[in-house]
Amino acid sequence: MGKVQQSQQTWFHLALRLKGSVIPAVLPRTLVCGAFSIAVVLLDHLGYPVSLPVLAGVIPNVVLGLMLVFRTNTAYERFWEGRKLWGNLVNATRNLARQIWVSVIEKDLQDRQHKEIILSLLAAFSVAMKRHLRQESVNEELEKLMPHAEYATLKTLHNPPLEIAFWIQDYLQHQYQRDCLNIYQFSQMERSLNAMVDCLGGCERILKTPMPLAYAIHLKQVLLIYGLTLPFQFVAELHGWTVAIVILISFIMFGIEEIGIEIENPFGHDPNDLPLDTICAAIQQNIQELMLLEPNSNLRRQGNYYVSKAGIEQS
Repeated sequence: MGKVQQSQQTWFHLALRLKGSVIPAVLPRTLVCGAFSIAVVLLDHLGYPVSLPVLAGVIPNVVLGLMLVFRTNTAYERFWEGRKLWGNLVNATRNLARQIWVSVIEKDLQDRQHKEIILSLLAAFSVAMKRHLRQESVNEELEKLMPHAEYATLKTLHNPPLEIAFWIQDYLQHQYQRDCLNIYQFSQMERSLNAMVDCLGGCERILKTPMPLAYAIHLKQVLLIYGLTLPFQFVAELHGWTVAIVILISFIMFGIEEIGIEIENPFGHDPNDLPLDTICAAIQQNIQELMLLEPNSNLRRQGNYYVSKAGIEQS
């Protein structure tokens, strides 16, 4: 019973919530239609022949409905594709971090330090990608994830995540040349890195392919015409109630269109955008936890003993 009551409270809380809704965006245009309907009602009250039910056939509801459905479906496809790409990025980053941490042989103490730097760069890739998609410059959020020299270089570049991918690739190539990786391991890591870059390219494609301008303009024009013709259709039968009905219908129609606008670019800071900050924080946490583990592959054979950072264990 308690869960049902809590569910009902959550439902009403969401239904009445302003933050994250489209009400602030659609309210001005809805009020314009409402004000216009007031003028039509006043003219009807004064005896002017403003009732034109024939206007109900100017824009059939089915046509407007199909246009709005296409608009919102297209926007949601972009939103969902962006979410899938970021999900793929999380998986590819985890795989590559695990492969580097476990597979790259440590021949000296510097190798461990280089590993830690590269894993931090993996976390930096997602942060740089997030800021790149938001068209934001490099800042201290990235500075703490890499050496100062790399950070200074990154500030001068147009595509920071691509440069980070280059540094990671260069590291992998160097480890392969040092015989710290075999060809199979190197190929697997390259595939994971390529998957990360593919995610970047997919998100850039969404960002740089906006809704066709002609379609967006035409839909707005049709919605405006529809909203302004509504009072002429209802005033003869509803009289004063026409204003409320016009505001209600306009709010619904403008709201559906605004939802499409809200989600067509899912990489921003709006409440309806993807939680990129949370995703990047999760990637960083996963990598930090991974670096607390000591893989068995880091144990080095010395006579009849394995020597590790933790000490000496009898074979």
